[in-house]
Amino acid sequence: MTKKKIFIIAGAVVAVAALAGLILPSVLGGNKEEFVADVPPAVSAETPQLRSIELSSELIGTIEPSSIVYITPLGAGEITGVNVQTGDTVSAGQLLCVIDTKQVESSRIMAETARITYEDAKKNLDRMAILHAAGDVADADYQSLADKVEMARLQYENAKIGYNLQIESSQVTAPIGGKVESFNVKVHDMVSPQTVLGVISGEGGKGVTFYASERIVGGLKAGDSIQVEKNGTGYDASITEVSTMVDAASGLFKVKASVPGGDTLATGTSVKLSVVSQKVENVLTVPVDSVYYEGGASFIYTYADGALKRNPVTIGLADDDYAEVKEGITAEDQVVTTWTSELYDGSKVTLAGGNGEETQAADSTAETEEAGAETSGSGQ
Repeated sequence: MTKKKIFIIAGAVVAVAALAGLILPSVLGGNKEEFVADVPPAVSAETPQLRSIELSSELIGTIEPSSIVYITPLGAGEITGVNVQTGDTVSAGQLLCVIDTKQVESSRIMAETARITYEDAKKNLDRMAILHAAGDVADADYQSLADKVEMARLQYENAKIGYNLQIESSQVTAPIGGKVESFNVKVHDMVSPQTVLGVISGEGGKGVTFYASERIVGGLKAGDSIQVEKNGTGYDASITEVSTMVDAASGLFKVKASVPGGDTLATGTSVKLSVVSQKVENVLTVPVDSVYYEGGASFIYTYADGALKRNPVTIGLADDDYAEVKEGITAEDQVVTTWTSELYDGSKVTLAGGNGEETQAADSTAETEEAGAETSGSGQ
């Protein structure tokens, strides 16, 4: 009885030992990953580049002639004749209309009277000159008569000036040559110096007027190029005037530009404008995706010696692709351009395609896995 129990116990021990021999290698092989070291994440990096950044703004402008004159009369009165109409082409000095100021005739009579008075006084002085030369007229009397003649001449000259002014007031002429954009007066209309009789646009292309905010106008100056678009057609334009005073009606700054090729653009129509409102040239830039923000402060990660460094930076102008870096990094820094969950100051990383560290880490992982497989096979 005792021998049988010993035999059974010995067989059980052998069975347990054999089972342990089968299970142990499998367990060791199944947990081999616990002995493989973690591989640092790979990041991409690039050095900052010198670039120019421009920001454009879309505005609405109004087409105007390159030169425009508003016609107003010098005097008040009744329109007695109209010589042009809207759409006509006129030359400088051409008669546009006639106004009865009720003073032309009286001024003409005054000038004519002054002329006759002066000529009579001059004839009398000529006769007295002969007598004066013969000694029959005293010097004082002759000089007094000469002074009266001079006075008559001055009165005549003054009367002529008054008459000419009345003629100018009654005859409205074109100050420049060009196209009559509007002329809205008729015979018998009463007008005054405050009445706008019409508008003449000068020859030589079209212009555009638009209004801009202080932020935009700060980046504009005479000579800058802008783009004008109307019904899908683009036109090149050049800024000619930038106002430094706010327009009272709009609260914005008035800007004018010339459109040399815009002769087909109708005066008064609205067009779309594209202007460069902000611009920096030859500044240090990085991709916008490489700039991070925390609590209103901006920072950039750089790579050096297998680790990341967090760099506080000052960001300037930025567009959709690049941002200007005013301070915080140099042109030699390796700026990290990819994101990873291990992105923090001092994090250990490898540089993708940079110095082979990533390849070496991958080779080390492969060797470890191969060694583990061999151990598992030998145990079986």
